[in-house]
Amino acid sequence: MQPSLLMVPQQHAPDAVAPAPAYYAQAPAPATVELGDLGRILLRRRLLILAVTALLTAVTLVYAMLTPALYSSTAQIIIDPQDLQVVTNDVNPSRISPDGGITQVESQVSVAQSNSVLLRAIAATKLTENPEFNGEGVLDRWLGGFLGSDGGDRTAETLDALRRRLAVKRDDKVLVLNIIVTAKSAQTAADLATAIAKAYLADQADARSQAAAQASDAISARLDDQRKRVEQAANAVEAYKAEHNMVMAAGNLVSDQELTDLNTQLTAAQTRTAQLKAQVDQLRRQGGAPDATTEAMRSPVIASLRAQEATLVDQISQFGTALGPRHPSMISAQQQLSDLRKLISRELGRLVAAAETDYERALANQKDLQAKMASLKGKSLDTDQASVRLRELQRDLDAVRTVYANYLQRAQETREQTNVNSTNARIISYAMPALKKSWPPKGLLLFGAIFGGLALGIGMALIAEYLSPTVLSANQMQSAIEAPVLGVLPGKARRRGGRSGAMAQKTDAVAGLALQRIAAATRRPSDWPLVPSILVASPPEDKAQRSRVAWQLANAAAARGRRVLFIDINAGKGQKDPQPGVLDVLRGEYPLDAVSRYAPGSSVALLGRGRPAAVFQEAQALYFAHRMLAEANHSFELVVIDGGALADDLNVLPLVAMADEILLVARLNATPMRDVATTSEAVSVMGRLPTGAMLVDEAA
Repeated sequence: MQPSLLMVPQQHAPDAVAPAPAYYAQAPAPATVELGDLGRILLRRRLLILAVTALLTAVTLVYAMLTPALYSSTAQIIIDPQDLQVVTNDVNPSRISPDGGITQVESQVSVAQSNSVLLRAIAATKLTENPEFNGEGVLDRWLGGFLGSDGGDRTAETLDALRRRLAVKRDDKVLVLNIIVTAKSAQTAADLATAIAKAYLADQADARSQAAAQASDAISARLDDQRKRVEQAANAVEAYKAEHNMVMAAGNLVSDQELTDLNTQLTAAQTRTAQLKAQVDQLRRQGGAPDATTEAMRSPVIASLRAQEATLVDQISQFGTALGPRHPSMISAQQQLSDLRKLISRELGRLVAAAETDYERALANQKDLQAKMASLKGKSLDTDQASVRLRELQRDLDAVRTVYANYLQRAQETREQTNVNSTNARIISYAMPALKKSWPPKGLLLFGAIFGGLALGIGMALIAEYLSPTVLSANQMQSAIEAPVLGVLPGKARRRGGRSGAMAQKTDAVAGLALQRIAAATRRPSDWPLVPSILVASPPEDKAQRSRVAWQLANAAAARGRRVLFIDINAGKGQKDPQPGVLDVLRGEYPLDAVSRYAPGSSVALLGRGRPAAVFQEAQALYFAHRMLAEANHSFELVVIDGGALADDLNVLPLVAMADEILLVARLNATPMRDVATTSEAVSVMGRLPTGAMLVDEAA
């Protein structure tokens, strides 16, 4: 808020105090850096950015010129996760993981870089004799002599150096390993890459062979134990059989076999007896016609007799027709027929007797077998309990025999697998000497140095701006002084002609607009006795811009028909015999009309600093400042005061206290924010606050 005039003597104090400008109550803008401000920062600190870029580029070029050239060669190995199926029961079973074997192949990246593989390659290429890898270079020998290190085994140094020059990678979506080796010699790099690929395959084959040998040794070590267990089980079975008088034949007890055979014979005898009994019963049922039985019909004797009977019957029939019943031939034939039929009857009787005899014999045999069967059954009941234990011992014997046989077969299989390589991997591309060096890539390094230097320079520029910020924009200025920015004046035009005229018109327009904003925002009573006044202040290094802004405001007001008094607090400062000026007026030694004058060819009245010899009192100076502005109200419509650097000149205090508007001037991208804060603090120490600001853009 505006300061009161209580320090002015009451008899001379004005009746009212001018209210604060309306725009003074506006909310301060946020203190943020806008996108356009970044461009201004980079433009202002372009020398730092270019210097950092140039330095980094030069260092990169020196490095690229001095660094020895390196060459890279690549050998490729394709790995099938499913190994060769040489035997059914392989020691190294081949199983493909759910991801298609990608994980298995990824693990082979570490295997290819393992010590065992690299030591094979070192031994194959005699790499310990290569000064590039064994640590026996000129610098290494000098450091070794200085540090007192011995020149012993260089395997560890060679292994470490090779590991630093080696890269094993797997291409995406394929099961191929790329073995990349970098060396100073293209041929050395190619030989090493190929040697490592071959060493990897040999290491895999040896690893599988060693695994098979270890498995075979472990199984063979168990064979003796298994053999002893078989012998113990067999001895237990034989001892038990001897103890219980159990004789085995074809793997079964003899008593069991006898019982089985006897049961078979008894079944056959019973069947035979039943058949014969049925035959006898049939013959007995036939009674007087036994020739109708099956046995009679199958008998060749009966068949022959029946044939003779049929022949005689036929002859008798013929003789009866030709010779008559009493003919001797007829009688002889009838006698032969009678004898023949008696023979048939005797043969049929013999068949019946034979059948009955067979039946009786079969029945007797059946009874004998049944008696033997009963006797063996009694004996088998005594051996049943012993057989249970015998079968248990036999099962144990069969089990240990099976295990022993499996061990023996597996030992022979694993022993053979030691000579079989089931690894399904091969070299699909042997390394070739590189035609172009892989390091240093001068183009890429230069490109990276330039853009890296730009990025580093920009970062350093932003850090420098953060550590020592400058006025970047109107919003930032408003936030710093908590007052609006009334305008941004372009810098001075250095060209003549149309460009200079356009710049002057733009400057006048900005100054006029600032005056209009001040006039529109200021609410003064109509009978206010003091002339409207504007005090312009700035940090010391912005002296030229402050004077220009103050003069532009005065000229803009004069160009619009207003009578203007321009007070330059720095005019005549440092002169030995200056003309009377505003300090003389503030001491009451001169009236305003006596010391003000118009500049030649200008409608603006001028008032210089004056003579600073005498010291005035603050209360007295306030009174005379009030009187000066009251007198100026009769002759002028506006007073513009170039207040200088307020922090360095306390003589301006009365004018600061009495001025209606206090404007701070700063240069965009040049005035440090700490100087703006210092000037704003100086205004507040004098009892006021800045009411606005004007910025000067030297780049416009």
